[in-house]
Amino acid sequence: MNPVAFGDWDGSIAGARALQSQLAAQVSLVDEVSASPRTIAGFDVGFEDDGATTRAAAVLLDGATLQLLDSVVERTPTTMPYVPGLLSFRELPALLLALERLPATPELVVVDGQGIAHPRRLGIAAHFGVVTGLPTIGVAKKVLCGRFAPPGPEVGARTPLIHQGEQIAWMLRSKLRCNPLVVSPGHRVSMDHAVGIVMALLRGYRLPEPTRLADRLASRRGPMPQRGDPLPC
Repeated sequence: MNPVAFGDWDGSIAGARALQSQLAAQVSLVDEVSASPRTIAGFDVGFEDDGATTRAAAVLLDGATLQLLDSVVERTPTTMPYVPGLLSFRELPALLLALERLPATPELVVVDGQGIAHPRRLGIAAHFGVVTGLPTIGVAKKVLCGRFAPPGPEVGARTPLIHQGEQIAWMLRSKLRCNPLVVSPGHRVSMDHAVGIVMALLRGYRLPEPTRLADRLASRRGPMPQRGDPLPC
C-alpha cells in the first residue's frame, strides 16, 4: 500500500476506519481553488479480469474550454475486496498512479465518488484531496449515508443531504428526468462552491465533463475525444 495514502495502516477494517477518522480531521472546507482553474482533472475507476485488476482513468481538461488535453489509464492488481465505506483503500492506489502520469498537476480535481458525504467524512475524493493536497470535489451517483428531500425537477435544483444533523453534500439535479447527483467537497473547497463548480462543468449530461469522460475511459464505453477536440454538447 502507498505509505503516503495509508501511513502505517495494519490492513484491518478497524484500522482503516480509524485512519479515516484521523485523515478526516485534516480535510479543509475553506475555498482554496482558483476562480478560473487553468486545468481540471477527472478521475474514475473500473475493474477488469473479474475484479482482479483495478483500472484507474484520469483525464486532464482545459479549465476555460473543457477541451481534452490528455488522458491516461493505469492498471494495477486489486489488493482489497469491496468493503462499504472503505472504497478508497481499494481504489486510491491506482488513482494516485494515474495522477502521476498526467503531464501536468491539475489545479482542480473531480473524483467519481464521495467527498465528505461519508459516515466518517472521508470518502475517496476527500482521501484523495488530503494525501495530494489538491482542491478536490466528489461527485457520486448514489447516496452512501444521510437523508434528503428530493430536489425539484429543473436542472440546478438542489437540496441538502443531512447526516447526524450536519450537511454533508448537495443533492443536485444535473439533468431533466435523471436522479440527482451527490456533490460534496473533498478538500480545499467549500460546500457551496463545490456545487457551483459542478454546475459550471455540466454540458447537457448527467455527469460533469471531467468525471463523464473519466467514467467512459474507466468503463471503456465508447470512443474518447482526441487531444484538442471540442467536447460534444
